[in-house]
Amino acid sequence: MDVAASQARSGAQPWWAVLTVWVVVNAVNVLQAIGFATRTVEPGVNRAGGIVIALLAIPATMALVGFVRAAAGWRHLAGPLAFDAFVACHVVVDYWLRIPFREPGHTAVLAAYVALFFGSIFLMGIPMFRIDRRRWAVTAATTVALLAAMVWAIGQGVG
Repeated sequence: MDVAASQARSGAQPWWAVLTVWVVVNAVNVLQAIGFATRTVEPGVNRAGGIVIALLAIPATMALVGFVRAAAGWRHLAGPLAFDAFVACHVVVDYWLRIPFREPGHTAVLAAYVALFFGSIFLMGIPMFRIDRRRWAVTAATTVALLAAMVWAIGQGVG
């Protein structure tokens, strides 16, 4: 399906913002999957990936602004908003306060962190289901890769 037809059918405006969010969600999935997969051999990869994920808030915010200016509707706004909230939490918890929330005893922080992370992935990915199923399938595949890497890391005791 061509871009103009997808855009007209879905009402997604502007198209560049839709594609930007699609790139962001897939980049986050791939980066975090790599982070989980390398935790036992090179823990620094996960930290570097976290920094890049935080930087992805820049294009996500640009897409959010594009959606707001185009009055795109809540389905397109929710994903970048949730992602920006996740990145704010990520920066404060991991880099500023350095809370070791992955350790037992910080369940509330861990629950909020994980909910924001996976909520943002879901909310950024789901609009593509209506817009372009092939691109959505890519997002579904990268999400499965992320979940598989996370399960593997948990099994290794480094989740």
